[in-house]
Amino acid sequence: MTDAAASLTSMDFHPQPTPGTARPWAFPAPDRGTLENGLTVLTSHRPGQQVVAVELFLPAPLDAEPAGLDGVATIMARALSEGTDKHSAEEFAAELERCGATLDAHADHPGVRVSLEVPVSRLPKALGLLSEALIAPAFLDTEVERLVRNRLDEIPHETASPARRAAKQLSKELFPAASRMSRPRQGTEETVEAIDAAAVRAFYEAHVRPATATAVVVGDLTGVDLEKVLAETLGAWTGEPGEPLPMPPITADDTGRVVIVDRPGAVQTQLLIGRIGPDRHARVWPAQVLGTYCLGGTLTSRLDRVLREEKGYTYGVRAFGQVLRSDAEGNGAAMLAISGSVDTPNTGPALDDLWKVLRTLAAEGLTDAERETAVQNLVGVAPLKYETAASVAGTLADQVEQHLPDDFQAQLYARLAETGTVEATAAVVSAFPVDRLVTVLVGDAAQIAEPVRALGIGEVTVVTG
Repeated sequence: MTDAAASLTSMDFHPQPTPGTARPWAFPAPDRGTLENGLTVLTSHRPGQQVVAVELFLPAPLDAEPAGLDGVATIMARALSEGTDKHSAEEFAAELERCGATLDAHADHPGVRVSLEVPVSRLPKALGLLSEALIAPAFLDTEVERLVRNRLDEIPHETASPARRAAKQLSKELFPAASRMSRPRQGTEETVEAIDAAAVRAFYEAHVRPATATAVVVGDLTGVDLEKVLAETLGAWTGEPGEPLPMPPITADDTGRVVIVDRPGAVQTQLLIGRIGPDRHARVWPAQVLGTYCLGGTLTSRLDRVLREEKGYTYGVRAFGQVLRSDAEGNGAAMLAISGSVDTPNTGPALDDLWKVLRTLAAEGLTDAERETAVQNLVGVAPLKYETAASVAGTLADQVEQHLPDDFQAQLYARLAETGTVEATAAVVSAFPVDRLVTVLVGDAAQIAEPVRALGIGEVTVVTG
């Protein structure tokens, strides 16, 4: 026996650690309060999260944008961090950097979201800067003009993106022309060009006020007198009382049809197949989430097993449901869609197989094994998904803008675990009926139009752009 072998035989090995008892997990429940100025505040203490996340929701919906000024909400959101009455744009950015903070804002159909992340030790200073941006934004002509130019520069790049172009066309197809949802969320070249500092300020003054806003604060708040900090920062924000604007009725046309956005010479075809369905207020939502995940939520879902693994048409196809807008009465809507890309010669066969998957699902249903895997994936990964303060804050803010109860996410996981295979099957079949799907294809019409027409999945129209 060598010296090395003898040494190994005489080593003392520590016993392997044994797994501990699994602790139950639930989505964090927030505390809710209201500042004197009417601002609603949700807080969630998350021990160990030294980077605090703040999400501010301002109910300034895209529906409220003046006629001919689509995109003004986006420019206003971006301008909030471009200088105040106390700091120029450069000075404001420098102050944020000194705090180690990031501040972002964007506009969507429900309203404007402002996101702040900062080390907890610098939270008072960062909240002071956020308050300054809300209370006294400069909206200088030069800064607004720069933001408008930047936005105009982005539009051609978005048009060149097959996925972006498909999304734009699907919205145009589904919603009436008079509906704001039918038009690009961040505006067109024509509408953005018409935006100036006066229009931005008018939109701000009409819709941004503390009484209708909600702030979400998540992180390790040990030793932080948050009540005092909020009173001295966001609590100093004043404004006229007001009520959120009522949501216009959402109508959509999901008559089965195909629209090809012609891209001569394209080697791939971008697919986006969708319709409008219920939002998260609907009782069917958990079952719909589960069934949609089984259909196309991961690499092992049905669509990928057929289109990617068996046929090799694509790198991946996904099915999903995305809430567009909600109100407290549950009159909202979600986009139910299937998206992916395939090589041009196989566009027809890929769509044929995709429809076969949907028809087979309707005829035979999901399997118990598919349902079990989906539940494990959706519920089991939740503790990791919400490991950061930002992810928790974002979900709480989503619940606010969608008029959901504070415990919605926690209850959703419980309901997913309780949903059976038959219920999930019925929900996903109802979500994706083969004769009520609007299909948008961005690709070479000369090569794909006739094979797609031969499938008989709807009237085929070709558009340019």
